[in-house]
Amino acid sequence: MSDPQPPEAVKLIVSLFSGERRLLDEALEALAEQYGRADFISAPMSFPYTDYYEKEFGASLMRRFVAFERLIRPETLPEVKIWTNALEKRLAAEEIRRVNIDPGYLAGAHLILATGKGYAHRPCLRDGIYADLTLVYRERSFRPLPWTYPDYAGEEAIGMLTRIRDKYLLQLKGKSDGVRSIRR
Repeated sequence: MSDPQPPEAVKLIVSLFSGERRLLDEALEALAEQYGRADFISAPMSFPYTDYYEKEFGASLMRRFVAFERLIRPETLPEVKIWTNALEKRLAAEEIRRVNIDPGYLAGAHLILATGKGYAHRPCLRDGIYADLTLVYRERSFRPLPWTYPDYAGEEAIGMLTRIRDKYLLQLKGKSDGVRSIRR
């Protein structure tokens, strides 16, 4: 028998993309108001991986990743996804979404993204929010899985997420100015 233990705190990360840089900035500001100071924000980068979003957002998508200094409890991920969905609606124009916001968390062993779409590898957490096991950490690097989206499987993303993981592990050891306690 295993005795349940409280889960370790995790690092909240968010991927955002839009055809309008101003909307990315507005979303980043709202995220910081809700989740605190960011300790990593990527430079704007192009998002050429799919044309799936072209009809909704246009052809020239810009993307940014952000990680937050304050660690969260992993079981709060559905609340984060519900909040970011509401932010997408706030930033919409005439009920047309103009920014995509995908939250997740990084732990020592994996990267989990939150989604509203269930699938075989996405167990339901609660309230229609599913956990997508996107990357696993093995042999000193994040490793993609058969269902990992190409934008998360590339060297650039894996390198960035590894650096965020390194910072997170220092936070857990108390060697950073990061969180001393987990706040809900």
